Amino acid sequence: MEIYKGASAFAGIAIGKIRFYRKGEYQIRQHQADDVKKELKNFDVARRHVMQTLKEEYDRMSEKQMDTADPELDMEPQPLDRIVKVNGENGTNQILEQAELLGSGSFLRAVQSMITGEKVTAAYAVQTTRDEMQSTFSRLNDPTIKERIHNVSRISSLLLEILGEDENKIDLGEEPVILAADALSLAELMEMDKEKLLGIVTRKGSATSHAAILAKNMDIPCVTGIGIPQSEEEWEDSIAIIDGYTGTIYLEPDNEVRKEYEIRRKADLVERESLLKLKDKGDITKDGREVGIYANIGSLDDLNSALYYGAKGIGLLRSEFQYLGRENYPGEEELFQAYKKTAETMGDRLVVIRTADLGADKQASYLEIPVETNPLMGNRGIRLSLDRKNLFKTQIRAIYRASYYGTLSIMFPMIISVDEVRVIKRIVNEVKSELDEQEIPYGTVELGIMIETPAAVMISDLLAKEVDFFSIGTNDLTQYTLAIDRQNPKLDDFYNSHHEAVLRMIRMVVENGHKEGCWVGICGELGADTSLTETFVSMGIDELSVSPSMVLKVREAVRNIED
Repeated sequence: MEIYKGASAFAGIAIGKIRFYRKGEYQIRQHQADDVKKELKNFDVARRHVMQTLKEEYDRMSEKQMDTADPELDMEPQPLDRIVKVNGENGTNQILEQAELLGSGSFLRAVQSMITGEKVTAAYAVQTTRDEMQSTFSRLNDPTIKERIHNVSRISSLLLEILGEDENKIDLGEEPVILAADALSLAELMEMDKEKLLGIVTRKGSATSHAAILAKNMDIPCVTGIGIPQSEEEWEDSIAIIDGYTGTIYLEPDNEVRKEYEIRRKADLVERESLLKLKDKGDITKDGREVGIYANIGSLDDLNSALYYGAKGIGLLRSEFQYLGRENYPGEEELFQAYKKTAETMGDRLVVIRTADLGADKQASYLEIPVETNPLMGNRGIRLSLDRKNLFKTQIRAIYRASYYGTLSIMFPMIISVDEVRVIKRIVNEVKSELDEQEIPYGTVELGIMIETPAAVMISDLLAKEVDFFSIGTNDLTQYTLAIDRQNPKLDDFYNSHHEAVLRMIRMVVENGHKEGCWVGICGELGADTSLTETFVSMGIDELSVSPSMVLKVREAVRNIED
């Protein structure tokens, strides 16, 4: 038996076989079709549905709709030609080009040829054609080519929604495994089947990295900074135990240790079952003080976990995950459908959507963010959004459209000034005016900001006059206050999230927010630290948003607080 020590990213016990992940490995294998004619028919049905979706978009967005649109139009190849003729050359916009690809373009022919020639499923043919076209043209700087890549990606996403889930995932095999890796990116984790992951072990990374946070959201025991030997074959297919409470890995444990951890794992499950009794209980202290316990999520998959654990709502939807693991920006319709589903699923429960916090370690090649000396201080968060107004407005439009179907709020990351907030509000008003003109309904949407910089803390009295709520992002606030990179494992001994300076800042934000009628929450990892729950309640915190699996533990802590 060998014992390795690292940093605990998420507590829990996992026992299973080690599988090493090396970048580029374990990709989904080719899916053969049993009935080629059936797959061609499935593709044609999906194609027609997408055509109709595009037509509806076109009708909604076209300024000349009432004057020029043909009421008989069905977006099949001939009507498409007629649209172009009616609107002239300037009418060949993105939607028309997407329709053309499906009506008679190279994409259509390539998919059909692959289904018949290679006898594969329609979903696989769509995915493969998309990936090949993106790979072929992605390095070209021609704006026309980049636009075409975007269009291919868009129609592929719409087709795959009908044909089935995009299967471009990392294949970990048939049986659940403990995944070991040098390091894992957010995009890679998102491409893995959660059901096949017992636990995660990485050589690099810290307990507060974004990948570790995502593992916590997935409710998977995770240990980082492990001294994995360079001869990785020594670990491959070995039996291991992850102790996520202590950050310990046992490789090929002896019978005594394995028996002990089997008992502990069962005890974990019993404790979780016991906590489920609190699922429908209130977030109320013994003296009647109410503190809402909400969930942090990164995808629609996490919605089920939030509901399962009885979260009062969603305190942080990390919308940037919708932008990662892909080759281009998601379109308004794609974002709208995702937010609409979230709103409908949560019903009357509040959902707070953070606009895309891209940049730093949350990168995608299509963003084309120049290499920065210090990316944590670089073009990220709201700076990137304001720098790319079209990206920002598209997301705001999608959220406002979806707000008609539930209770949505928006918050903006990395705020450092009142001027930023006022620019944001002007853009929001532009979006609302456009929706009013197009007679697109939307609901009442509260606007809030993330407090995660010392600058925002120090002017929180001024910021509170501009917004409806604050949400304190303790992860970034701690690293910027202490001047410590939270993703550098060598600095873990210096990183102190309980630092008095951080706690004083939180208290200041609560006081300043309440003076102006703002409610104040915490959505950083510190919100799940039950050793501080009573402290936060005494400060007057209105809401704690935590990973779904921590909702009941924090609820228990709140309910045990006495005056």
